[in-house]
Amino acid sequence: MATDPKKSNYKKLIPSLPFSSKKGKNKNSVMGILKGMAIYILVGFVALIFFVNLSESKNAGDEISISQVVYNIKAQKVEKISLIDNKIEVKFKDSDKLAVSRKEAGQSIYEIFKNSGIDPSTVNIEIKDTSFSDAWLGILGTVLPILLMVGFFFFIFRQAKDAGQGMFSFGQSRAKVFSKDAPQIKFTDVAGVEEAKKELEEIVDFLKNPAKYKEIGARTPKGVLLVGPPGTGKTLMARAVAGEAGVPFFSIAGSEFMEMLVGVGAARVRDMFLQAKKASPAIIFIDEVESIGRMRGFGMSGGHDEREQTLNQILVEMDGFTPNDLVIVMAATNRPDLLDPALVRPGRFDRRVVLNLPDLVEREAIIRLHMKGKPFAESADMHRLARRTVGFSGADLANMLNEAAILAAREAKKVIDNIDLEEAATKVKLGPQRKRMQTETDRKLSAYHEAGHAIAGHFQPQVDPVHRISIVARGMSGGHTMFPPTEDRSNERKSRLLEQIATALGGRAAEELIFKDISTGASSDLEMATEIAREMVTEYGMSDLGPVNIKAHSQFGIWPGAGEGNQISETMQTKIDAEIKKILDSSYKKAQIILKAQKLKLDKVAKALLEKETLDTDEFEKIVGKKK
Repeated sequence: MATDPKKSNYKKLIPSLPFSSKKGKNKNSVMGILKGMAIYILVGFVALIFFVNLSESKNAGDEISISQVVYNIKAQKVEKISLIDNKIEVKFKDSDKLAVSRKEAGQSIYEIFKNSGIDPSTVNIEIKDTSFSDAWLGILGTVLPILLMVGFFFFIFRQAKDAGQGMFSFGQSRAKVFSKDAPQIKFTDVAGVEEAKKELEEIVDFLKNPAKYKEIGARTPKGVLLVGPPGTGKTLMARAVAGEAGVPFFSIAGSEFMEMLVGVGAARVRDMFLQAKKASPAIIFIDEVESIGRMRGFGMSGGHDEREQTLNQILVEMDGFTPNDLVIVMAATNRPDLLDPALVRPGRFDRRVVLNLPDLVEREAIIRLHMKGKPFAESADMHRLARRTVGFSGADLANMLNEAAILAAREAKKVIDNIDLEEAATKVKLGPQRKRMQTETDRKLSAYHEAGHAIAGHFQPQVDPVHRISIVARGMSGGHTMFPPTEDRSNERKSRLLEQIATALGGRAAEELIFKDISTGASSDLEMATEIAREMVTEYGMSDLGPVNIKAHSQFGIWPGAGEGNQISETMQTKIDAEIKKILDSSYKKAQIILKAQKLKLDKVAKALLEKETLDTDEFEKIVGKKK
């Protein structure tokens, strides 16, 4: 699944809440300006008081008694006396610093001087009037606390109002709404899912021409379930359907219905369906629907928890549709086995569209779609790249081409070549290279381990050819040997599965053959081999136990631990373990036989890996010969 990167910026979001009008924005801006002005005035007033007090403190000198003031006047040391209310500031002739004294309230400075034998006319007395400033300070002292109290209560009430609106808005839909007037994704922007497109073209026709179906008595499908592995483009296909039909698209994830408060999820479902019906014809898309659509009856709260109430409301809304509503519900999941039977029955999700991993032709189409806007070398082989990427999803392919462009830019290249594409494909599958210090013993061990995989696979006829061998660490592995399929297979034969197990155990067999010892490096190989053997025994009936599927079942399907639980007896489990061990032992012996017979070639491949670290198909086959 893929889309044209030039057309991917089509999301023109329409606010679904009623508080996004122009009037509301102006009101909020005015309130913001008023709040800012109030804050600036308060800060300016505090700063003014601070600086006034600071200037007074700088000029103020030592405090002296009134008798010392009289003494200094008689000694003719005083230049000027300033009277500020009951405070006396004394400026001396030989100093710039002021001295401060205090007189009693109601007592005249002139009487003090006369009683002390000083002629007031001989003293330079300055009386400062503070009535105006005192009046303002009195007003501010009275009004400012009131303003602060009013502002405090206004803030509290505003917060309470916002909190109240938040409480009432819990039940509103959180769905993102994409306008039908905005640029849309079309089916031409999607590659790799031709069968799914044909299925969904009917849905588009229902939405475009409802009268045609109404005349013949056909009803509008209520729901379409998109099923497929992650990265195959389920969400993208839903958007393409909306784009082709030219209708509003309501998109929401299943987890967005859930809240801490009981009943919120059901309220959001009701609100979302109400909005969609008003905008009909429209499409509702629920991503990851299994988060709310899981099978009911296994909740800890006896079936009355928030998730199940939300699911119940969805079931009611889908059953309440009428043929004229023209609202189609699309949902995506990669775990259809977990969905409640009532959700997937006919009459709710009428259609099930499966999106599988792309095949060879589809992968090449996806790659060419994502090539737009990127310069590629003429030698870049997209068909070879499509054959190389079996098992890649559309998202993997898009990521691979992006990584190739990044690698080319890092090397200051003007075009993307095959080397960049190969490295990008390996990086997407296994992770980036890890440069780490290795001892010669570890490098030799890794070389023989990977050579063991390659030799064991090369000399078994049904194993795919070796594509690449490397002892460069990537991700969690110390090296890798790649056997990409040469063709897309829908079935596997027993003989080929046994050869795959022997190939997986070839690394451990090579370690034991060369070093007479084994290491921990084969842990992931053992896990993969054991899993294949277990599936052969329990699911595919490829063992001496006969053609029987004995995987753990429950009354609600294949789900260990649910319902009746595991139905396998201890005797049967013992037989299963014995069959798995028999398959693994025989495959390991087969790998040992191949490696002993091809020991010279094993040594040559390991030596080449120690020298070059990485071998491709041609270099490997020069050493061991062409695969038969």
